Amino acid sequence: MTVLQETICPGCGLRMPARKTTTTSRGYYNVSDECWDLYTEVLGTEYSNAFLFDQIHQMTVDSYAVQHAGGSHPDKSLDVHLFGLYLSLQKGIRSPYVPPLLQQLVAAIEVWPHYEPPTKTAAVTVFDVAFCDSTEDHIRVVKDWAHAVWESWSEYHSEVARLVSHSLKME
Repeated sequence: MTVLQETICPGCGLRMPARKTTTTSRGYYNVSDECWDLYTEVLGTEYSNAFLFDQIHQMTVDSYAVQHAGGSHPDKSLDVHLFGLYLSLQKGIRSPYVPPLLQQLVAAIEVWPHYEPPTKTAAVTVFDVAFCDSTEDHIRVVKDWAHAVWESWSEYHSEVARLVSHSLKME
């Protein structure tokens, strides 16, 4: 009888069957190889569909990065992606218009704050996005995921709003 080994992603808590090989290209995100593989599949789906890419790609990238904070994930990277969620969800800025604002933030901020990852992670993960049956479902689930991840960081919402508004001179 073969015993199926399971991995648990340290960032999002996703439980998946363990692979026999490891991935070394996941960089500094706090992830399991199996979770990283799902994320790259989701990115492939978005890159191959201009409508998806235009609608929610930035939310996908920001949600994944923020949900997988910790480990060797640098403060600057976490902050940029957390600020991206703020701009999308709180300011209503559409996905293709977020990266230029994030570039302005990178140029404006000299010292990046450290935010401790929440002890309770969002229930929605990249797994939920990976198995969507339609473009509409994909968009809906990414938005649900982004909201859930953003809410899990509620302790820092006012500080993020203040820093982004001050750095971008927004109201």
